[in-house]
Amino acid sequence: MSHGAAILGCLGPTISPGEAAFYADADPWGFILFARNVETPDQLRRLTAGLRASVGREAPILVDQEGGRVQRLRAPHWREFPPPLDQLTATPPAQVARTMWLRGRLIAADLASVGINVNCAPSADLAEPETHPFLANRCYGSDPATVAAAGRALVAGMAAGGVLPVLKHMPGHGRARLDTHHELPRVDATVADLMAHDFAPFRALRDLPMAMTAHIVFSAIDPDAPATCSPAMIRVIREQIGFQGLLMTDDLSMQALSGSLQDRAAAAIAAGCDLVLHCNGQPGEMAQVVAAAGRMTAPAMTRAASALARQHPADPVDIAALAAEFEALAGGRGNG
Repeated sequence: MSHGAAILGCLGPTISPGEAAFYADADPWGFILFARNVETPDQLRRLTAGLRASVGREAPILVDQEGGRVQRLRAPHWREFPPPLDQLTATPPAQVARTMWLRGRLIAADLASVGINVNCAPSADLAEPETHPFLANRCYGSDPATVAAAGRALVAGMAAGGVLPVLKHMPGHGRARLDTHHELPRVDATVADLMAHDFAPFRALRDLPMAMTAHIVFSAIDPDAPATCSPAMIRVIREQIGFQGLLMTDDLSMQALSGSLQDRAAAAIAAGCDLVLHCNGQPGEMAQVVAAAGRMTAPAMTRAASALARQHPADPVDIAALAAEFEALAGGRGNG
């Protein structure tokens, strides 16, 4: 059976009967949580169980738990992690892989314990001099090979903890000078430069199960539409970068996109995205998105099944010992 081609948010820390009925009818492929949905571990376990009960299956539940400014589960109930770039800049190269594995494993332990099984990380965007501050310290570095290796280590740690990754922001957000929450950036680099630099870490991580698009115009490839809504850019992602996994949009509510929510959802699906992401949980908006996105295509369902098949139960470990090791390697910049 095909599911709705959407990942949806919810309004608060509990699900209302109206929300549950809407989800049952819309049958979104998955859900995404934000700080407004998070209070305590017990509350969050009830919420994730309730979301899954509303659609009658073990639907994926996503969150952005990157560290730094972008972490929805925070102290005092969960570990706080330093911004990735700050941590990696201070980490000797020989320790990067272990530090990022530990980071991923500890994040996964926190998420899995409350029923969250997908983390929207790693970010393979390259930190550039012009990178907008909203993204800059969320990056892993400025060198494609270094970024890919750090991302690979984080993914391995999350996988060991039973949590799947979403690679973002495909095919590269680093040159964007604007915040896509508010404006549409244009990147005017040549195709050769993009392929050799910006797209390179994504090509190195193209085997990951899921990825998220960037709301950015790459004028050398499509001068009009942002990657999320551009058939030409989705072809680049699939054919030149070689990503064959499940492809979702970034949040459709971000103001980098133009037109109505229906227009945005329909354009993203028509361009070749498998799923649209709508995050704010507003019922009227969700209804518009669900109607425009329709049901997942057969290829999208196949990619989704392949992605979920890569999730495995967490390996038994001594989390306290791993946390102590991470603290030592990270120089005390985490807590928990």
